[in-house]
Amino acid sequence: MRLEIRYRSMFEYESFVTESQNELRACPTSDEFQELIGYRVAVSPAAKISSFIDYWGTRVDAFGHREPHSSLEVVASATVETRPRPLPSGISRSEHLVDPPFVDRHSEFLERTPHCDWGDGIAALASQHVALAGDDVVSRVLALQRLVGARLQYRKGVTTIGMDVDEVLDGGVGVCQDYAHLAVALCRSVGIPARYVSGYLFTRDETTLVDPMPEDDEALRVLTHAWFEAAVPGWGWLALDPTNQTVVGERHVKIGHGRDYDDVRPLCGVYSGAAEGRVTPTVEMRRRTGASVVTDPGRRMQQAAQQQ
Repeated sequence: MRLEIRYRSMFEYESFVTESQNELRACPTSDEFQELIGYRVAVSPAAKISSFIDYWGTRVDAFGHREPHSSLEVVASATVETRPRPLPSGISRSEHLVDPPFVDRHSEFLERTPHCDWGDGIAALASQHVALAGDDVVSRVLALQRLVGARLQYRKGVTTIGMDVDEVLDGGVGVCQDYAHLAVALCRSVGIPARYVSGYLFTRDETTLVDPMPEDDEALRVLTHAWFEAAVPGWGWLALDPTNQTVVGERHVKIGHGRDYDDVRPLCGVYSGAAEGRVTPTVEMRRRTGASVVTDPGRRMQQAAQQQ
């Protein structure tokens, strides 16, 4: 599926500010399931943009503006081709989760992090559900995803990124970031490496995938989305969307992954000045067939980093 994406963030300040320094992570990655065809970033007021690949393999566009300004607009446009993701075949025994080479390769995704620091309650709940799921790692991961869907209701404006996953679980509500963080914490608490994924989701409703597929060239306004990936010994990373209780597919566009939200924040920055500011992010996605665009040279840099 070929998708065109337009990410826009508009910063507006009560008065003039200076020395704005920002990092944008909005560029879709290229891997075996999707190909970045074109990407460009525009900033207003104009600023020089420096691009690099961070530790986790995500493209970062860094820019700053020293002169006084009362607003800042950032627009990232991308074209990406997505492909279906195969499901794991065969059985992956849980005993392989403790193989030293496997643990060493995935150690960073087994540790506690600020947004995935679980307590005894989450660990006990996860242990109970994986025991019922049997010895197959995939079955265990799917059981934990179902658990997240059963315990949380999608509701905006109730949780914050800084909330503990235990508090999110107790409250029983959240948004996609909360679903992903809880799923990651549940997996890690029982020794399954898991990572947080930032991306886009092409759908009419952010909380469901049951709507009919839009016609070609129809644009939809959405927000950035989050899901998780769990490492399956002998197979690779299994990508699941706990908010929608589905396997990640062609409608999902991955930007990058990390230990939790902090590693793949879409846009972060600082500025000098006492003025309060507000940011309005929007994302528009459009399904295309046979579109022709210019390939971004930065794509090669990103592909090389993903292969390391």
